[in-house]
Amino acid sequence: MTVKPEWLRVKAPQWQRVGKVKDILRDLALNTVCEEASCPNIGECFNAGTATFLIMGPACTRACPYCDIDFEKKPKPLDPTEPQRLAEAVRRLRLNHVVITSVNRDDLSDGGASQFVGCIQAIREVSPQTTIEVLIPDLCANWDALAIILQAQPEVLNHNTETVPRLYRRVRPQGDYDRSLELLRRSRTLAASVYTKSGLMVGLGETDAEIRQVMQDLRAVNCDILTLGQYLQPSQKHLKIDSFIAPEQFDAWRKYGESLGFLQVVSSPLTRSSYHAEQVRELMQRYPR
Repeated sequence: MTVKPEWLRVKAPQWQRVGKVKDILRDLALNTVCEEASCPNIGECFNAGTATFLIMGPACTRACPYCDIDFEKKPKPLDPTEPQRLAEAVRRLRLNHVVITSVNRDDLSDGGASQFVGCIQAIREVSPQTTIEVLIPDLCANWDALAIILQAQPEVLNHNTETVPRLYRRVRPQGDYDRSLELLRRSRTLAASVYTKSGLMVGLGETDAEIRQVMQDLRAVNCDILTLGQYLQPSQKHLKIDSFIAPEQFDAWRKYGESLGFLQVVSSPLTRSSYHAEQVRELMQRYPR
């Protein structure tokens, strides 16, 4: 078994603060991707009083071999009270910026777009100063559903490409690289004021040239923000790590991404798609739309 390098070791969290966030989440019966996907930054983010909320879950209709979220072919019906409970958590945690993501709900005609809208509207009512980022699935190329989400005017629309095209069949078998790029392209066309964002995980066997090509493809559809982080195997049943990428390589990718014109590139071994997402408020001031 490959030994995890020193740069991937995470400081032990201050569990008093983590516990407070967990208590609120349990009280309101909410799921977070921080917990469901076994994120390595859970301590840091919970300590800071931030969380990425996972709606329409906790089970997913896709079984991506890298992901630690449970698979369920026929998940439960949507809970109409979820938007209000999520908004109450935002209020209690006094969040300046909130990230809302979801499992894939391929069983729903709109992929869950209406639930995203409900959550955005509920948060606006109780905490209008909070900026909102949605991290959405590909919606099975239902572009009407995408338009519905964008009409609710989240500040950031995030959709992860996850890996390079050559590895899609193995890593993301129910996904489609071109479909993901098209979603990001249409997002900028439908809502020019919304910042678009995407993310990649590395260490699955991709090459430096392939990563750089994906970065070029994302800029070609006017993607604004990019995150790059090391893939970590959640368990023995998940995809194995091909390699641990050194911090210096992440720095090189960050510099290359900035040279391509991304407004922000967050690139480090422990970066995840929602890591330090609150920095988007600063980005919006620097590059207003």
